[in-house]
Amino acid sequence: MPDFSVFGGVVAFKTLPRPQFASLQAAIFPIYFSLQSALPVVLALTYPAAKSSSGSSPSGLAGFFAEHNRYNVLAPIVTAFTINVANLTYIGPQTNKIMRLRKHQETRDGKKSFDPPPHSQAMQKLNKDFARMHGISASLNLIALAATMWYGVVLSERIQ
Repeated sequence: MPDFSVFGGVVAFKTLPRPQFASLQAAIFPIYFSLQSALPVVLALTYPAAKSSSGSSPSGLAGFFAEHNRYNVLAPIVTAFTINVANLTYIGPQTNKIMRLRKHQETRDGKKSFDPPPHSQAMQKLNKDFARMHGISASLNLIALAATMWYGVVLSERIQ
């Protein structure tokens, strides 16, 4: 669900001063990734049965883990779950840690991390690390979105 991470984040970035924007992001993203991690579990638990001329397929976890659902059901949901748990437990906390380190470095340097260059070598490294972690998180979030959409298409094909 990229609503906040894509649209809300851009609006907040353009509207709020950087310190308030950083505080908002640090407060929202753990909640966001917690929900994004829980929803694939809900999808697996509520997987609907399907009726066909040859009978019906199981619902819930039995249907979710059924061999014929391995690629179109299991793969996208596990992908989204894994990515969001990674964002929640590792990437997000590492990004927040780098943000705190940048704030301390700003105090030492007497210059904001986003001010025009030149920057100290320590700030250059922190900015590079932040950009890398932010890019990884955003890229993984798009992959999770694509996986969720894939599952949505698969599920919609079953509507009769």
